[in-house]
Amino acid sequence: MMTVRQYSTNNGGGLVNKYRTVIAGVAAALVASILPAVPAQAATTLPAANFRLKATSYSGLIDDLDAALPNVSVPTVVGDGNRAATSCSPAAANRVAAFCWNSGDDDVAYWVPQGITTTADAYGEATYEGSTAVLVSWYDNGADGIDRGIRVSFVDYATPSAPTYRHVLLVEPYTTSAGQASFRPVNLHAGGMFWYGHHLYVAATSSGFRVFDLRHLWQTSTTDGSAIGRQSDGSYQAYGYKYVLPQAFAYNQSTTNGHEAIRFSFASLDRTSTPDSVVVGEYANPGAGSRLFRFPIDYTTRMLTTASDGYARAAEAYDVSVQSMQGATAVDGKFYLSTSDGSGNAGDLATFTPGGSVVMHYDVLPIGPEDFSYWPAKGQLWSLTEYAGNRSVFAVRASAY
Repeated sequence: MMTVRQYSTNNGGGLVNKYRTVIAGVAAALVASILPAVPAQAATTLPAANFRLKATSYSGLIDDLDAALPNVSVPTVVGDGNRAATSCSPAAANRVAAFCWNSGDDDVAYWVPQGITTTADAYGEATYEGSTAVLVSWYDNGADGIDRGIRVSFVDYATPSAPTYRHVLLVEPYTTSAGQASFRPVNLHAGGMFWYGHHLYVAATSSGFRVFDLRHLWQTSTTDGSAIGRQSDGSYQAYGYKYVLPQAFAYNQSTTNGHEAIRFSFASLDRTSTPDSVVVGEYANPGAGSRLFRFPIDYTTRMLTTASDGYARAAEAYDVSVQSMQGATAVDGKFYLSTSDGSGNAGDLATFTPGGSVVMHYDVLPIGPEDFSYWPAKGQLWSLTEYAGNRSVFAVRASAY
């Protein structure tokens, strides 16, 4: 069976139609070889300093909940996997690693995977307190009538041939009407995240970032799968999840000189820049108005680099106008972008070096690609797919692009 797809790219102001014939079922590596990279339009540089973030104060309720709940370590959670990943071969060109979820997580309708990060983000040696792990965020779309917010899969990747994992619920501490410390779900899309030291940064679409402190992982009671937070009997429940990770503070965005607020659709860490930095991007469909931003981050505090007025300002900003961007990261000054073509089509990978054009690599990613994360020591771009029944986590060789 022959499948014909039409691509339209804006090259130097002229509209050029690109017709490509793809043989259904051909391996992704072969597809990549017959569909060469295509220059698209040049990106526009934006005045970066007009985009800024400011941190809230650290939650004073963390200490109260530390006293009320058993506190466990990241290695404890990583080593307490209660699900086994499966082997799989997602259709990604230049694929170098992959695994899939168990059947329940592959098929579940109300949890949807979105963001990815690894211990290579957390520290340069690519481990966290001795653990090698991949973290994946999922948002609850409420399809079963309950909105549990966000969960993060802690995948033990010490043995790549046999990963195990456990889901951890993200929560926000708050004070009840009775004056007691409790927690509730974090209702976000969680389209991207990155791990830096003991902080887990999660993209909050309209506001900026929520930041979770991995020094405070709590073990809950698991007797009530429908309850959340402190209960009348003094127990703490989390919809049946054994562990919860609390939000410690947030970064809220603002702009100056009339610029449109950033849509924090996804985020990643760039350890190849000097200093380390954070890449933030926007999903747009159509692509006009899809932007990329870079914010410096301080490796000593594990927080965004701020000026004397308390604001962290973007160091770079671009309008790349790439339709349906789902993830972005940067390696040695080059940006890598994942894009989705919907549930029936392979995903695309775009590259962009400031001062040049966006280059499209068509059909080289599996259907439904999402966030990106780079593993420097391995030279690997990690990503994942979102559609139920066809979910995978995979890595491709960055140097191929």
